Amino acid sequence: MIERYSRKEIKNIWEDKNKYSIWLDIELAAAEAMEKLKIIPRGVSKKVKKKGKINVKRILKIEDKVKHDVIAFLTSITEKVGKEAKYLHKGMTSSDVLDTCFNLQLIQSSKILLKDLDQLLTAIKRQALKHKYTLCIGRSHGVHAEPITFGLKMLSFYQEFLRNKKRLESSVKEISTCAISGAVGTFANIDPKVESFVAKKLKLKVEPISTQIIPRDRHAQFFATLAIIASSIERFSLEIRHLQRTEVLEVEEFFGKKQKGSSAMPHKKNPILSENLTGLARLIRSSVIPALENVALWHERDISHSAVERNIGPDATITLDFALNRLFNIVKNLNIYPKKMLKNLELTNGIFFSQRILLELTTSGFTREEAYRIVQKNAMDALKENSSFLSKIISDTKITSKIPVNKLKKLFDFSYHTKKINIIFNRSLKNK
Repeated sequence: MIERYSRKEIKNIWEDKNKYSIWLDIELAAAEAMEKLKIIPRGVSKKVKKKGKINVKRILKIEDKVKHDVIAFLTSITEKVGKEAKYLHKGMTSSDVLDTCFNLQLIQSSKILLKDLDQLLTAIKRQALKHKYTLCIGRSHGVHAEPITFGLKMLSFYQEFLRNKKRLESSVKEISTCAISGAVGTFANIDPKVESFVAKKLKLKVEPISTQIIPRDRHAQFFATLAIIASSIERFSLEIRHLQRTEVLEVEEFFGKKQKGSSAMPHKKNPILSENLTGLARLIRSSVIPALENVALWHERDISHSAVERNIGPDATITLDFALNRLFNIVKNLNIYPKKMLKNLELTNGIFFSQRILLELTTSGFTREEAYRIVQKNAMDALKENSSFLSKIISDTKITSKIPVNKLKKLFDFSYHTKKINIIFNRSLKNK
């Protein structure tokens, strides 16, 4: 991923130095297990640990000649360690190292992503509670529907990202496996006890059957989860973008004193961060199809998945980390305008009370079809004439013959739409 959208902590996980360090940890754990099982002489793992320093440049130089990364790595370690290094990798195959390492890198990345989600959840929850009863118009199809509160809008995102956190935790468990099973996964040249030892040492589970690789359906689930999180980020970003439109302007991204919105138009304050997140979400989701296609490999293995994972592993996790942090900062610093929300509520002169009038008419002797027709006509007339919906209702003798005017006026009450807000909050934030 390019530097612009990379944060150092997660980027370091995918650097060669960390990758080779994990490879060495795997080889050391396997050697230690083999020593305990008396497969190789004692002291090998200790000497390798002491002398087997990672030299990234040297490994890459050797790989340029041998065209095999694991062999290049082992050759470099051998140069440092000496003859004892010949016992490394005994009975193992490259995939034992590569796949176990890949899973560990995904786990390391996920620890950061889970922290990102916790941080974001805290920011969303704070806004939800602060604006629990801040009235705004709810929209369906982009059109004014009925009043809700801005806090309720935030609470829906809070719940969505809680689900995302659970999905990621589940997907991490799915890829937390280790395979040290040798060529085609039969353990013909390595004891399964070595695999068990390595798995325990690295805090992984043993892969029950690994052919020569760890099954890629596990990784497909993981990358699909990242894509779902990205889609949630986009949904939130779209909401902000829509609410920041000049005609709406109910919320606005924080705009710094020295910030500039347009090279040509000095008046512009654009939702560039939210727009950026919409684009980054597309990138993260683009990893899903390749991850799904990686499931179908030839027989016990091929390497068609390898180049894919070398790209989507770092790119998807690094980009998601950046996106979650950007969204956190947007939510934390979001400018929210309750007065503009009230002004927008007044744009349609109360026609969003139409359902309440409809329901009252159906309890006053009208059929639903009759009530709907009467209310719709008055609502459409009020909208067309830009006049008061209440005035239309109380001047309609069909309605006032059934319902007194003073009772009709009481139906135009905002608190009617917020009376259950506390119930929704209580059940959503229970034990949270």
